Amino acid sequence: MIKLNVQELLDKQGKTRYWLVKEMQTTYKTVNKLCDNTLTGLQMETIEKLCKILKCEPNELFTLE
Repeated sequence: MIKLNVQELLDKQGKTRYWLVKEMQTTYKTVNKLCDNTLTGLQMETIEKLCKILKCEPNELFTLE
């Protein structure tokens, strides 16, 4: 199973979910799904946006469990 590391990256940077909502210009519900790994799909555009905002590489966003 592929797992998103969004919450871990936020914690590492001392950022909140609320901050990510503002940066992504999206809803809190969407950010919760990203952080809680409850998404059923993820667009390339969203991956790119997350990488820019969190200043990370795509391989840092994912882990394989």
